[in-house]
Amino acid sequence: MELLLHRTYNHKGTNGILRLQDEILCFTIELPWQYNNPMKSCIPEGRYPLVLRYSPRHKNHLLLKNTGTRKLILMHRANNAIKELKGCIATVTSLTGPGTGIGSGKAFNKLLDLVFVALKENKPVWLTIEEIPAIIQD
Repeated sequence: MELLLHRTYNHKGTNGILRLQDEILCFTIELPWQYNNPMKSCIPEGRYPLVLRYSPRHKNHLLLKNTGTRKLILMHRANNAIKELKGCIATVTSLTGPGTGIGSGKAFNKLLDLVFVALKENKPVWLTIEEIPAIIQD
């Protein structure tokens, strides 16, 4: 399974559109780009394998592998990047501003269901992150 995340950067937060082939699955929010500074920045663009992970805090979620010096980069539920993320990616159903959105749980459950099926069938899941022109201007 190949997921594609098209990002737009803003000094207040990073927004994205997550696609599976030509279908838009949801939107994403992240911290602003701060030169890959741990806990303060979104991760660099690139291609990352995804695996399922569980923690008491986030329950079932996704872990990005091969993230270089950055560790524990997750995809999980959150609606405000600055308040709730430390370098991770959150899914939302709608964007409300740079790094903010609504409906994170619904969007994440949809993604998790798709990824779970692929991994259960022993198919690898990849996330490619690229920049696109602005989604939301401030």
